[in-house]
Amino acid sequence: MLNHCKRILSLTVALPLLACAATQDLSDGSSATEGRKDVADLYIVDCLLPGQVRQLGGRTFLSPRRPTRTTAADCRVRGGEYVAYDRADLSSALRVWMSAAESGDAEAQNTVGEIFEQGLGGEPNYEAAAIWYQKAADQGNKRALLNLGTLYETGKGVPTDRMKALNLYRLSWGLAEDDLIFRSAADRELLELRESLDAEIRKRDGQLKLLEKQIEALESQAAVNEAQASELSQLREWQASLATERVAVVERLARLREPSAEALPDIGFDTGETVTYGEQEYGRYYALVIGNQNYQRMENLASPISDAERVANVLESRYGFTVQLVKDANDVTVLEAINNLNTVVGPDDNLLIYYAGHGSRTGTGDAETGYWLPVNADRPPVDTYWVPTEQITSHMSNFNAKRVLVVADSCYSGILAGDDPGMRMILSGDERVFLSDGFINRRFDKRARLMVSSGGDRPVLDVGGNGNSVFANAFVEALENNEGLLTTPALFLKLRDRVVVAANAQNFVQEPEIKALRRAGHEVGDFFFIPRDL
Repeated sequence: MLNHCKRILSLTVALPLLACAATQDLSDGSSATEGRKDVADLYIVDCLLPGQVRQLGGRTFLSPRRPTRTTAADCRVRGGEYVAYDRADLSSALRVWMSAAESGDAEAQNTVGEIFEQGLGGEPNYEAAAIWYQKAADQGNKRALLNLGTLYETGKGVPTDRMKALNLYRLSWGLAEDDLIFRSAADRELLELRESLDAEIRKRDGQLKLLEKQIEALESQAAVNEAQASELSQLREWQASLATERVAVVERLARLREPSAEALPDIGFDTGETVTYGEQEYGRYYALVIGNQNYQRMENLASPISDAERVANVLESRYGFTVQLVKDANDVTVLEAINNLNTVVGPDDNLLIYYAGHGSRTGTGDAETGYWLPVNADRPPVDTYWVPTEQITSHMSNFNAKRVLVVADSCYSGILAGDDPGMRMILSGDERVFLSDGFINRRFDKRARLMVSSGGDRPVLDVGGNGNSVFANAFVEALENNEGLLTTPALFLKLRDRVVVAANAQNFVQEPEIKALRRAGHEVGDFFFIPRDL
């Protein structure tokens, strides 16, 4: 199934598909077909590299072939073997990684789990994904712990168990059970679970009372025929079964600890006090800002270029980012700009990618693919020049940067992170936690791959924000008004309500989302915004 999204201009004028804006002008007359022979080289593929010739004592031998994920061009240069990216090849991807996974390599085991979970052209196999995630998680692999937690949170391939999911997230963070960050999220889950179990016990009690009355009525009769005797036997069996179920629920409720009564610390953010964090080195800051507005074969949009320019300005002037601004980019330009970031960004650095433009999606069953639409994109259903968001995710996995944040202002932008809620049970909490020393210190040294989307899996407004989209306006205002070190979840809480209110004023429903891009190497880190004058 293909879904065509419209980035809405007003209640009466609608423009199809919101894509993304970047800082390179195509006013030199480049055509939509230029670079066709090069774009495939920029796709991330599953590559099987040749073995290496090694010497041990007087013997020379060839080591086993090594799996990796890299661009098609790099794989070819290094003499590797790969299948051209076609979004639908499960068997070829498994062939690259399975041998290493079966030999016990935790990274390969996690990758095999991700391949099964994605489905790659077929239905996802969540049961197989859970098995391979568990193998890698047993070795302490952080990505596998996070991935397995998401399956338990959503009940895919395993029974739904939100507390087990939360504990797996905790292990991937490296948090102690009594840590403030974990305790705050766990308390919310405990309260919800306690209420659910109490309701379940009351339901069982009601059913048992009704059964008891029916049984007493039948037993009080002087004579019971064969049919009634059979009914009585079935009622007693049901009564015994319900009683056993009630005992199990009561025992589960008894095992729950009481939520913590300790109050969260007040760090004074609401009073405008600046939060400082000593002499921590946060690395350099880079941003790729893309604004696609003037389309060759589709309706133009109203605000992506002005959105991109305003975002680039606040990042550069207020936060000291080194910014590359790309405007009206075709598919080659988008992927090339992203691919080239690896030559610039170092292992301790921070990278923000902001995209505004048309977006679309296709889907079959549970498997959906989102797209950023470059300015040379054809109208649906012709997707020749569309940029799959899973390729954006794949490049993010390969980035050297410690922290990467994608901010996507396009229709269906939430699909970039997949359909699972993932870490939202932790990421959508109390702002005081997100600005506490404990939260920041725990996340400081871990890799972050996060996404904030303008409207999840829905169309979004193109105007309504003082000459910008409602999302771009809220994003920039949150950064402009910030006076201290700001985490991404805290930033999200500030802009979310602004977007919802502004959209409601135009009789439109739009709510941003925050997600962890777990298949891009997220290790429960964070992206920190630090004003120059902090």
